[in-house]
Amino acid sequence: MGIDKSTKRRWKMRRAFGRFYEWRIRHIGTTQYLTMLSIIVGIIAGVTAAVLKTLTHHISEFLSGTINPLLGFDGNLLFPFVGISITVVFIKLILRQNISGGIPRVLYSISKEEAVIKPHNMYSSVITSAITVGFGGSAGLEGPTVVTGAAIGSNIGKFLHLNFKQRLLMLGCATAAALAAIFKAPITGVVFVMEVFMLDLTMSSLVPLLISSVTGVLISYMLSGSSPVYFFRMTDAFASKDVPYFILLGLVCAFTSIYFTRSYIWLSQQFRKINSTFWKLVWGALLLTGMIYLFPSLFGEGYNIISNSLNGDIKPIYRNSIFSSWHSGWGTVLLLTALTLAKPLATSATFAAGGVGGIFAPSLFVGATTGLLLSTILTRLGFQDIHAANFALVGMAGTIAGVLHAPLTAVFLIAELTGGYKLFVPLMLVSVFSYIFTKKFITNSIYTYQLARRNELLTHHTDKNVLNLMKLEKLIETNFAVVFPEDTLRVLVKAVEGTTRNIFAVVSRTDNTFIGIIKMDDIRKIMFHPEQYDKVFVKDLCFRPEYTVRIDESMDSVATKFSTSDKFNIAVLDENNKYIGFVSRAKVFSTYRRMSKQLSED
Repeated sequence: MGIDKSTKRRWKMRRAFGRFYEWRIRHIGTTQYLTMLSIIVGIIAGVTAAVLKTLTHHISEFLSGTINPLLGFDGNLLFPFVGISITVVFIKLILRQNISGGIPRVLYSISKEEAVIKPHNMYSSVITSAITVGFGGSAGLEGPTVVTGAAIGSNIGKFLHLNFKQRLLMLGCATAAALAAIFKAPITGVVFVMEVFMLDLTMSSLVPLLISSVTGVLISYMLSGSSPVYFFRMTDAFASKDVPYFILLGLVCAFTSIYFTRSYIWLSQQFRKINSTFWKLVWGALLLTGMIYLFPSLFGEGYNIISNSLNGDIKPIYRNSIFSSWHSGWGTVLLLTALTLAKPLATSATFAAGGVGGIFAPSLFVGATTGLLLSTILTRLGFQDIHAANFALVGMAGTIAGVLHAPLTAVFLIAELTGGYKLFVPLMLVSVFSYIFTKKFITNSIYTYQLARRNELLTHHTDKNVLNLMKLEKLIETNFAVVFPEDTLRVLVKAVEGTTRNIFAVVSRTDNTFIGIIKMDDIRKIMFHPEQYDKVFVKDLCFRPEYTVRIDESMDSVATKFSTSDKFNIAVLDENNKYIGFVSRAKVFSTYRRMSKQLSED
């Protein structure tokens, strides 16, 4: 029987890669090799970010410039539903892969799937987010850009057979490049990877990360110019007398961050109760359409609103709004309050209905409106020298710090995004206060709350990271003899003869339910009395151990059970109490030492 063409093709690729690998080992050192790869992934991620922005812009321009005039009514109330519907159809009928999760999905792949991300993520998030946001979904493009970049780095690393540490580095490099490219913010890209992905990088790892980030930004400069994403002209410099105002803004941003996170989680949980994809789409789209009808500025990313906010201009929030008569005094306060509260719900509805997008842009929107809201209130109360544009800018940092639990990312992002470097002190003040008070009420960010609840999140705690990366199913040993309660001592003795283990699992003969164990030490004396072989039964000798392990139990819990007991082997059971095998102290801690060494290698 001949070998099929696909098998021959795989063999040829393996031989070719083997020759390349041998050549690379002889001529290129590991450090130089990773540096070269960091440039490559930086270029690819930068181009991808540019493609996503351009595609979304063209979709939006086509709808507003061509389709809207033909409709005879405001198509902005219809477009989001159409866009999310197209996205859902693409995912369900064409892609047939689950792309939900966004950045939390990347975090999960780092902690539980050895930094391996499915190949479709290199393009699926680009297509679906461009459609969702281009048609007016109330979300951003940054999250999908990060996911796409992470998938690019992961799959390049997997294709080149890099080890886990190197693959993780490529994932981080591509992510930094993608984020740096879309925001034109190279420092932010690096800081985001370390702060949100929580990667403890050595100096040798930091260099490729910096190279990728700079490469991504240079690609962005080549394709769209070097001007900041938002134009901000400082007309009023920061003075020390403004410190109390910015501390107050930090506290207000903490409140809006808590509201953003909790409303997002709550609405997601409500829609999770709906089993039908169709009804999720219908109810989510209706909720989104209703809010866009009330507040047209919720349509799309909201960058126009943010840009005008940075110039202290709030007129665009009234455009085509039924609340245009509120354009004065406390009416402005009410409208800004409503917008600040409505944006998280509109974003949540976009995702709940099946749309794909990111949290960055909505967080920036909420931060800008929060800053404008507080500055308007203070002005109305008679406080002088309140600079609305500065408050809008710094408020954006406050909500990023609170919602993402990333104060450093917030400071550098807003400074690089707008060129507002002269406001570094208030940016730091507001970010720190927002982060501290948000953290007090919400332990985990909007990205990490689900993973942390399932104990699947990598942190800066090295021990926990190693344990999270370990997989219990790979540590289970199944070469232990199994006996049944009704077996006699004679059967047990035969089992002893056929194994080198000193523990025997006792399970139900009918359904493999775990009953207990027998230790060799407990039967050593009686096994030398043949007259007892048919009189003593396994059920008389076994006992239920103090500790067992569930197959879905965390490795942190498993390690704790070993460290707090004198056990050398613990039985592993499934969710129905069925016996699977044993996990040994020696294997757990030898695997721990090996993985810890891999992660700490420079």
